[in-house]
Amino acid sequence: MDIIEKGYEALLKKIDEMDQKRDTLTDEIRAHEADLMARMGEMTGPLVGRIGMNMLMRGKQDTKGEMYDTAFYPKKMILLGKTDPIEHRPDDINKKVVDQFCVLSEEGKFFELMYSSDGMIVDSYQNPLSPADALQIYGHDIMVMLYRAMRDYLEGQKDLLDAMEKTIAFALAGK
Repeated sequence: MDIIEKGYEALLKKIDEMDQKRDTLTDEIRAHEADLMARMGEMTGPLVGRIGMNMLMRGKQDTKGEMYDTAFYPKKMILLGKTDPIEHRPDDINKKVVDQFCVLSEEGKFFELMYSSDGMIVDSYQNPLSPADALQIYGHDIMVMLYRAMRDYLEGQKDLLDAMEKTIAFALAGK
């Protein structure tokens, strides 16, 4: 029975050591999470032009809520997250923020898009964010969203290439 107890104590000691190491590594990751977010943004930036979308800069809204006479930001962006909007825009205290989003630009930089509307005109303010600020305001969800976007893009590219290879094989099978 003594040998079983010693083995069990050794097992519990190992578990405790693993817990301590996990806590140390978790603290280390948290200390560098902004660096990780920055690197992810930099690495993803070149793909944003292909997979991102054109975000509305300003436009007019008709009585049915439909947009017309729209202008878009010149470069594409990836939408990463949304948060409860702040009261007023930093560029104009008279403009109430209706929607507030975190985006990644083609340059691999993070921004907040703050949208305002007076019922007729919808316009936005593009507020630069550091990776640390982006994580603080939008949480770790933006890191997960960026990872998922890249994973989904890769899977889509793989599916497309597989389909193209099958199409070519089928087309050339008769020759």
